[in-house]
Amino acid sequence: MKKKILAVVLAAAMVLGLAACGGGSTSGGSSEGAAEGGSEAAATADASDVYVGLVTDVGGVNDGSFNQSAWEGLQKAQSDFGIKVNYLESKTDADYAPNIEAFMDEDADLIICVGYMLADATRAAAEANPDQKFAIIDDASIEMDNVTCLMFRQEQASYLVGYVAGMMTESNVVGFELGMANDTMNQFGYGYCAGVLDANPDAKILQKNANSFGSSETGSSDATAMITNGADIIYHAAGATGIGVINKCQEAGIYAIGVDSDQSSIAPGTVLTSAMKRVDIAVYNCAEGVINGNLESGVKVYDLSAGGVDIAPTQDLLTDEVKAAVEDVKAKIISGEITVPASKDEFEAKYGDVYELD
Repeated sequence: MKKKILAVVLAAAMVLGLAACGGGSTSGGSSEGAAEGGSEAAATADASDVYVGLVTDVGGVNDGSFNQSAWEGLQKAQSDFGIKVNYLESKTDADYAPNIEAFMDEDADLIICVGYMLADATRAAAEANPDQKFAIIDDASIEMDNVTCLMFRQEQASYLVGYVAGMMTESNVVGFELGMANDTMNQFGYGYCAGVLDANPDAKILQKNANSFGSSETGSSDATAMITNGADIIYHAAGATGIGVINKCQEAGIYAIGVDSDQSSIAPGTVLTSAMKRVDIAVYNCAEGVINGNLESGVKVYDLSAGGVDIAPTQDLLTDEVKAAVEDVKAKIISGEITVPASKDEFEAKYGDVYELD
């Protein structure tokens, strides 16, 4: 495998000849500035033969959410380092394994799989190909020497936008659309509901499980039901399904809250804010690690304290009071004064049996 041999040679050359320059970090929580600033060392190497492939989940690369963010991070790595990149979209679950296989056939140095739904296919491929490097987003179940698991404290970002919703609702009814109920995705809901209730104990939270990350029709239908029942702000953690939520909120003249990236551009004046999960930074760091030869296996956690998750910088629709309150609770989360629940037991210990989507 010529590319793989070349990648090893590149890595060895950098260790011997460029040690004084340092290397890119693959540890969790790098900020955007760190990702940009860390490019200098890696860019000195000739990385033109390093190839990184991205396999999306069914939401597709233009989901306006974490698939798109992952691809943007890889494109930035291409721009900064000169590596080769490509993506393959998965239209259904049946596409995961063939798409991974296609990148192996092309001798990709790293294959990045977007989302926990690709865990089984990633695990099978990693077990059968121990010399192939993989990274997977939102799954920590694969404990293998050739797999890097990229995890995010999404409950922390969700808490911040929940706090915004709790303060800004006028009807005292807010909504939450979940793409699929499981331990990882429910963290969005635990954080959001905790933030809403801490800001406004009298608020009612309507909750829907779309059971899909790729159905804008379901998102629109669920949003309609929540709006009919009084919701004036709806947060989605549902990938491309959430586009239907945002569009319905715009049509109804209420606020939506986006996820994973700053989604304000989708519906200006409608998207109140977004819970950001810096998948782009994690992907960028992985690509840099492959170039430097120091990509580590295991779980890398990106959290609020180091900018791995956050509330979106676009805050034109927030009042000064709300902005100040968000900064206050953000500081308290970072200091440990506020602990955001990340599990059913943690949530129910403080808030009771409020969360409905387990």
